[in-house]
Amino acid sequence: MTHSMFTIATLDCGAPDAPQRFVRSLRDTGFAVLTHHPLDAGLIKDCYDAWAEFFADDGKHAYTRDVSTQTGYFPLGSENARGRSVKDIKEFYHVYPDAQLPASVSAPTWEVYYKLVDFGRVLLGWIDAGSPDEVQARYSEPLTGMLEGSRMNLLRILHYPPLPARIEAGAQRAAAHADINLITLLLAGSEPGLEAQDREGRWHAVPCDAGMIAVNVGDMLQMASGGWFPSTVHRVVNPSDDDNRSRYSMPMFLHPRPEVMLSPAVSAHEYLEERLREIGLKAGTT
Repeated sequence: MTHSMFTIATLDCGAPDAPQRFVRSLRDTGFAVLTHHPLDAGLIKDCYDAWAEFFADDGKHAYTRDVSTQTGYFPLGSENARGRSVKDIKEFYHVYPDAQLPASVSAPTWEVYYKLVDFGRVLLGWIDAGSPDEVQARYSEPLTGMLEGSRMNLLRILHYPPLPARIEAGAQRAAAHADINLITLLLAGSEPGLEAQDREGRWHAVPCDAGMIAVNVGDMLQMASGGWFPSTVHRVVNPSDDDNRSRYSMPMFLHPRPEVMLSPAVSAHEYLEERLREIGLKAGTT
């Protein structure tokens, strides 16, 4: 049962009060779930189907990520949650502008990419308008402006394979973590499993029916808003034996331009570099 103080709103993007309800849910829970959004269900299915074929083929290793650009394929064991040494049970592909994509996935992936960026800009406009004056005053520029010209927006295509009979102690599909960016737009996963944590440490399932987009606040927006918008910890739990099959999801991480100041002392570039080292995606120490 959902705790009375932690109710993630599910709202119709076309409703007259959608912007206000969206901002209120982000403020209260760090999450909101959207229906009747601009992405066509057929396009999303085509994208998932194409990527399922990619992950099932050993040819994927020819696209192993470029360390300098962070684009490409990341095999199992690439990433851990911040503060954890056990790796998540997932493989994924990073899509930035100009990423090299297999021909089999290219067309639907780029269409999803740019439609999510455009929709994300709309949602950041809702957040700009719904931020109190004192919070707006903290932003070094409007949130929509932070996104202008950014080549840092990341579409991540995730595959959580069926769990093997034996896994490392404590390993999860995605251990508890907060996102780095401004906001994340998550196209509903092919299977349930996404959970968000309330302020008392309780976990709540995030609605993920087909056709929904879950949106959550990232640490960059939390910093830029002086904590007014909370970056809520979330995870993907392991399936039961009865539900032990592949899970796919596609989050779009909206990032400001590198030079944007999140606070008077910290730029988006500095913040991102530190966090990539903490989660094992970049060499070096923090």
